[in-house]
Amino acid sequence: MRPSPRHSPAPLTRDRVLQLIHRMKSSRVVVVGDIMLDRYLIGDTERLSPEAPVPVVTVRERHAALGGAANVAANVVTLGARCLLVGAVGDDADGASIRQELAVARLEDRHVLTIAGRPTTSKTRIIARSQQIVRIDEEVDTLVEGPDLTRLTAAAREALADADALLLEDYNKGALPPGLIMAVMEVAKRRGIPIVVDPKYRQFFEYSGATVFKPNRRELESALGAAVDLQDGGALPEVLTRLKVDNLLVTLGSEGMVLVTKDGTLTKIPSIARRIYDVSGAGDTVTAWLGTALAAGASVREAAQVANYAAGVEVGKPGVATVSPEEVLAVHEERFDQIGKLRRGGLI
Repeated sequence: MRPSPRHSPAPLTRDRVLQLIHRMKSSRVVVVGDIMLDRYLIGDTERLSPEAPVPVVTVRERHAALGGAANVAANVVTLGARCLLVGAVGDDADGASIRQELAVARLEDRHVLTIAGRPTTSKTRIIARSQQIVRIDEEVDTLVEGPDLTRLTAAAREALADADALLLEDYNKGALPPGLIMAVMEVAKRRGIPIVVDPKYRQFFEYSGATVFKPNRRELESALGAAVDLQDGGALPEVLTRLKVDNLLVTLGSEGMVLVTKDGTLTKIPSIARRIYDVSGAGDTVTAWLGTALAAGASVREAAQVANYAAGVEVGKPGVATVSPEEVLAVHEERFDQIGKLRRGGLI
């Protein structure tokens, strides 16, 4: 195959970023996927346990935050857009906590279903001296089925009635069975709205026709069963064809992102993170900004750039966090100033 053309993204102007942010605030976005509760226990450790060779952590602070699809929705709302979240929680204390956190984040919970007998997915992180000591996961990852799947599908269809974009957030916790994926994507395609997918392994090949498919490198290589040479101009377009999606955005952590558009053009987007404090939730932030920018009329390349700005802000914050338009605009202006100085100095 002929190597795909490589492209370096032209920096967005300040006016264009402002225009997109303004349009995002009037966008309507639907997020469907695995809802989770992120719990943090933060304390000090000075000694090892006499019972086992593990540190003893004295907890000084505890707090909870929205995770998974709920964190994506919280980021969308922080942008100023309207967001409807579709998913499921259990009939338990963690489910009640999620509904409380949704209210604090100004997110409606009428499309969040309670499934009796199915525990709410939660991740508890124990942190001492700014280091994560251990993470405790409580979950059931079997696919939602039967009457619960029927209810979830009906809720998603209702939410999509006037949406400008559909975001599918899959954490392999069971809230996105193939039947639901097919149903919501059919509605989105019929309405002509962009579909952004943040996939995991189990349903990786169920998203044919997605506007942007956004795995990280590890997820992509695991699903394909082989390493992908990101330096090979012909490799990623072949992956795009195999997945049957319009555009592929591979996130690379500290190396930034690689975007392959439907015309085969490969664009490398370098990371702009000034410091990396915690990568938790960075993928959720990218999904939220990417999808909301597309809903506001951005091109895929423009949407990827603003999402990259947002990710650079998010990884500089402790824990799962949201990113505001003001923070993204500040990063853009700092980046634009740096490019201007390099050009004036004849370095680029």
